[in-house]
Amino acid sequence: MRTPAQHTGQSGEELAARFLEKKGFTIISRNYRYRRAEVDLIARKAQLLIFVEVKTRKGSAFGNPEDFVDSKKAALVIEAADHYIHQNDWQGNIRFDIIAILTKPEVDIQHMEDAFF
Repeated sequence: MRTPAQHTGQSGEELAARFLEKKGFTIISRNYRYRRAEVDLIARKAQLLIFVEVKTRKGSAFGNPEDFVDSKKAALVIEAADHYIHQNDWQGNIRFDIIAILTKPEVDIQHMEDAFF
């Protein structure tokens, strides 16, 4: 059984995937794990591979969703991305993005390209 936070996170990842697909990206992996690191979404468009950290919050009372991606979290995403790149012998360009989602009072999706690296 999932916690409310896990349910919110999974719903946000689904919203983010649909958002990227509407922008012409293909989702090639969800919740890619390597050791203790995870990438929420891996998407591709032509020769660009993007590793996406999705942060979803019901409201902004405690800060914006993207504020919760600290240097430790970024390092874990980069670690998992590095493993993915080597496992799949990726030779194209890469980018690290954050998709921040607020669900209340209405759904608001912000896409920050080149958010960290």
